[in-house]
Amino acid sequence: MISVIMKRELKSYFTSPVAYIVTCAFLIVSGFMLFSFFFLANRAELREFFVNLPWLFAIFIPALTMRLFSEERGRGTIETLMTLPVTCTDVVIGKFLAAFVSSIIMLVPTFIYAITASIFGDVDFGPLFCGYLGAIFLGACFSAIGIFASSITKNQIVSFFVAFGICILLAMIDRFLIFLPAGIVGFLQFISAGSHFTSISRGIIDSRDLLYFISITILFIAITVKVLENRRSA
Repeated sequence: MISVIMKRELKSYFTSPVAYIVTCAFLIVSGFMLFSFFFLANRAELREFFVNLPWLFAIFIPALTMRLFSEERGRGTIETLMTLPVTCTDVVIGKFLAAFVSSIIMLVPTFIYAITASIFGDVDFGPLFCGYLGAIFLGACFSAIGIFASSITKNQIVSFFVAFGICILLAMIDRFLIFLPAGIVGFLQFISAGSHFTSISRGIIDSRDLLYFISITILFIAITVKVLENRRSA
């Protein structure tokens, strides 16, 4: 049933303009910033793309996920879905996988950035590979946060801003550590998705960084399952 739900959501994505609009907007913004860096810094490299990716994902992944549960609640179809012979875990994982796959599809066209950089510059393919690996884990993490936000409200705009708020906090909190007391810096670095992503994108594959993203993803999937179970039993 998980695969059925995932295929259903993906079909819904790509038979509506939502996925195309979000993907095009992501590519326009990221491409403009990257190629502006190419010309201003006179360096063809993807470092600037990966520096900006956490906050870009914090905007565009919630835009992909905001409808997943909110739309069904608004239309009243979530009740029908919950009466089918599926578990809440099946529903949540199916929708999560659809969001995750959509985030990967959104990322795939950025390979043209790597091709362009390799033509006009000297690209280190080790950090490049690690950057995209980190992007996959970051996309999974933010997709899980997005489906959680969508599960707690029937308003898609509210869903977007809840997910955006959580994602941007995790993405950007490491940027403000210099203004905070030394006693809490270590803890905030640990919970910062931006900090863990930056570590991976620099070519350092540390199991602690991967475990962080896996843990946050599982945590928000589990919370979403709990939200649905509570609503189902109410």
